[in-house]
Formats: sequence, structure tokens, C-alpha cells
Amino acid sequence: MVLSPHAPPQRTRRVTVIAQDPSVKSGRRIVTAALTIPREDLKDGPWGHRVQVVDYDASLDRYRRPGPASERDDPFEAKDPARLIADPDFHAWNAYAIVMSTLSTFEFALGRRVGWSFRGHQVKVVPHAFADANAFYSRQDESILFGYFQGKKGPVFTCLSHDVIAHETTHALLDGLRERYMDPSSPDQAAFHEGFADVVALLSVFAMSGVVERILDLSGGDAAPARRIAVRKLTEPYLFGGLLGLAEEMGSEIQGVRGAALRRSGLLEKSPRWYRTEVEYQEPHKRGEILVAAVLHAFVGAWRTRLEALGNEIDPLGGTGSLDRKRVVEEGATLASTLLTTAIRALDYAPTVDLKFGDYLSAVLTGDRRLRPDDSKYDLRGRLRRSFKAFGIEPRGEPAEGGAWPHAPEDLRYDGVHLASLQHDPDEVFRFLWDNRKRLELDEGAHTHVLSVRPCTRVDPDDGFTLHETVAEYVQIRRLRGDELKQVKVRQPDGMPADADVVLYGGGALVFDEFGRLKYHVCKAVGGDDQSEQLRQRWLSGAFETDRRQVRRFAALHLRRADGLPAAPREDW
Repeated sequence: MVLSPHAPPQRTRRVTVIAQDPSVKSGRRIVTAALTIPREDLKDGPWGHRVQVVDYDASLDRYRRPGPASERDDPFEAKDPARLIADPDFHAWNAYAIVMSTLSTFEFALGRRVGWSFRGHQVKVVPHAFADANAFYSRQDESILFGYFQGKKGPVFTCLSHDVIAHETTHALLDGLRERYMDPSSPDQAAFHEGFADVVALLSVFAMSGVVERILDLSGGDAAPARRIAVRKLTEPYLFGGLLGLAEEMGSEIQGVRGAALRRSGLLEKSPRWYRTEVEYQEPHKRGEILVAAVLHAFVGAWRTRLEALGNEIDPLGGTGSLDRKRVVEEGATLASTLLTTAIRALDYAPTVDLKFGDYLSAVLTGDRRLRPDDSKYDLRGRLRRSFKAFGIEPRGEPAEGGAWPHAPEDLRYDGVHLASLQHDPDEVFRFLWDNRKRLELDEGAHTHVLSVRPCTRVDPDDGFTLHETVAEYVQIRRLRGDELKQVKVRQPDGMPADADVVLYGGGALVFDEFGRLKYHVCKAVGGDDQSEQLRQRWLSGAFETDRRQVRRFAALHLRRADGLPAAPREDW
């Protein structure tokens, strides 16, 4: 196709991908979807400005020369999915497109470019990295690596599972946004990487209409799909039945790689005991399932309520009205996309160290209220609060603010800083912190370092409302002996020697409005009760022996899950 020299350049392209994994079918046909991703000038691989696909198999020591980069809008459009799963060129494109789609989703939600954690612009994606039932992100290798193995019905390629790819890409992006979340800390922080990656992966899949249609088919007992669905049928058990049916349909082999978060989390009874008392749920993957369950229950409840509202519009007398199947699918996919954006945007309002699930809930409530003040369509914030509470998780924000974070103090000094520099310069942000160190209750004896300053432009797709903010991230580090901890009001753990070398971490996120005024200061102090509990847990877990050890943490963690092994007595977290 030859474009007119005056035609605007195409900004996106559509690429066919496997919608879930090859085991999820509609009838006998594998469910596929067309992802819209940014268009770019590609080299063979595909190899773009953020993602480089490298088809090297370490198990066989074999490098496969990539196919030529296609300029077609969709190089695999209208091709038989059964044949695509045996095509290594499609494997490469499937991984590339889903990584790029996940990256684009993060950048839209956060309103800015998102970098990787390492000193480089391109992450290496290896679709056939090794012969093993595993897939993981490695900061040290600057890579996302996918394994393959022999399953019950033939070879299984993890690079064909949408949620495995989105899950591992989320690990990479979260590591770039919050590098301290991989430090030894509380059980919640160890679990957050896994739980959040599952939330992003599952909502990414649900945001595709083909998958939502499959959920409805399974809810109806896999009968022939009806054009219209009775509103009275659209109950939470009906919709959850479809979610669980989808989980059962997913390949059992793939669940061994990423776990069965959807199935297990959906079946998890609403109870605070999992979070508060059950020893089993101290293990990162199991604890992460609590986070996934809380989000899934809120998602299904909001979807049902929205469908009921639409049904009442059609039949205000509460009769046996019905909704068009396409409308039900559209509402489910739209809600999943909205909730996904909300879940990601919350990262900018979350503490930079020692994250608890309650901190994350307050971050979700704060970020969503900033951009979507009118929540009447879904009551999403109310449902999330109630769902998290059912699992024993309370927001750590201000009750008067509905669980959101309180606003920053108003009597702060701005006379020594310049607005233009405050939006991009770490030194300028440090000057602001220095001038306000007492009012912001910083530890003056700690080393303070501004890690990042990121201007953001966030857009609400529903009404086009635009929000301009600047998000800065800083960390405080203080090194003490065991017998000096009382100086910062931290209790020395039982059994810790007086001369033990202890490093305490604090820090926070600063959210400035478009006029350079601080709206939120979300922080964790270097001292105090929270630090005492974190230090006790680190000491008991043996983390002092592995605090800074550089290992492929996600690889080891995922292998333990795939092998069905119990939690390690000393986690690499």
C-alpha cells in the first residue's frame, strides 16, 4: 500500500496473538485476538526500540536466525491458529506483541514512558530460552526468558501463553518502577511482585472480548451461545462460574509454570484468616493469591452491578429483561481495562519501600479518585474497599478520605525551588526535601537519595479529563549496630548480636500538582514500629544472609512453585 506524501503516519499496528493459551478454545478453534500496539521501525527478530527478540536455546546451544521484519499490519491475520502454534516465527511475534502491549498499558496508565531497571533501553525476549517448565524475568541478564517442555499432548511453549508473558513483563516493569520492592522486607512486599503480576496478567486477558465471550459460554454450561442473555442470570455465581471454568480449561502444564492463581484465588473463601493467621499464606505465591482474590471479587461484583443497571434501563419494572450478548461482552472487557489501568496507576501513589497490601489499597483509592472522581458507573472504589476488607486488609490511609492518603501539609517551603526544575531534576527535589525535612518528618541522620523524577500526563478515557502531575521517588538509608537501634525507636530482634550490622530503609513518593505544590507524601519512616516489625521478620527469615545477593530470584521462586515444593526456609527476598 502506497501512502500519499500528505497522509499522516500510522501510529499503531495490529498483530494476531493467542488470546489466553492454546488450550483455551471456542468450539475446536484456539481463541486468538488482534492486539493494537505502537508501530515502529523494526529489525529482524522482531527487534524494536524497547524489545529485542533473540531466539537462542541455551539447552541446545542453538541460535535460530529470525524471520524478516514484516511491514504488514498483521503478518498472521486469518491464518489457522492450529498451524501458528508450530511456527517459531509466530512464537517470536506473539511474545513481542504481548510484551509491547503490556508496556503500552503501563505507559498509558502512568502517563509517561516507563524504563527498565537496568542501564539499557531494550529488554531481550527469548521465546525458546531453555528446555524447562519455567519462565522468568532476570534483571542481571536484562531479559525475559521463556521455557518449553513436553506436555501430555505434545510440546508446550510458555511463549504462547498470554498471561505468562504479561506476568513476566510486569515483573520487569515493576522492577524498573520500584527497584526496592525486591529487597527483603515484609511478607506482603515479597508477595506483591507475584500478586500484582497476576492481577495485571489476568485483567489483560479479560480485557479481550474473545476471552470474555468464552467466560460467558462456560457460565452457560458451554451450550450454544445465545444472542441475548437474561439479566436475572447475570449473578456473581454465574459470572464467577465462567471465570473458574476458564481456569479449568487452561492447560494444566502452563499452570505448573505460573501457578493456578485464577482458579485458586477464585475459590478462596472470603475470610480474614488467610491474611492474618494462616502460616501457609506467608509464602509469597500463596499470599499473593489473597491480593488476586480481592481484586477478582471486586471485578465480578462491579461487572454484575453494571449489567443489572443496564437491565433496569431496559426493563424498569424489574421483569425478565435481557441484554444483547455483545453488550455484556463489551461491558466486561471495558471494566477489566478500567480496573487494569487503575491497578497500574496506583504504583505512583504507593510507598517506595516496605509495601503492605493496605498501602497498595490506599494507593489505588487515591490514584483512582484523582482521575475518576465520579465513580458512580462502577462503584469501583467502594467494591475494592469491601472486597479487601473481607480478606482482612484495611487501607492504611485516612478514614475521613475514604481510605485514600491524606493530603500533604500546606505550610511547606517552596521559596528555594524552581517549578521548571522541580519537574525533572533530582537535585531540585532534594532541595525541596532538605528545606522541608522537619515538616515532612524525615530522618536527618539517614542518607537521603532521590531515585527518580517523572512528569506525568494522565488521561481518563471516559471523559478526556487530563491530569498533570510530577512523581518523585526517594529512599533513606541508615546503617546502625544492633545495640544502636534504640536511637531510632526500633526494637532489637531477639537473638540479634549487639555488634550486628543493620541497614534500615525508609523513603517515599512525592506527588506534585501542575503548579509544583505537593499533593501527597506517601512515606515509610526509617524508625518506629513498622520498621521494628520489618526488621524482626527479616531477622527471623534469615534475610540478613542474602540481603544483597545477586541471584535470579524469580527463576528460583517459580521453579519451587512448579515443582510443588514448600516455601524455602530462607527466601531470596
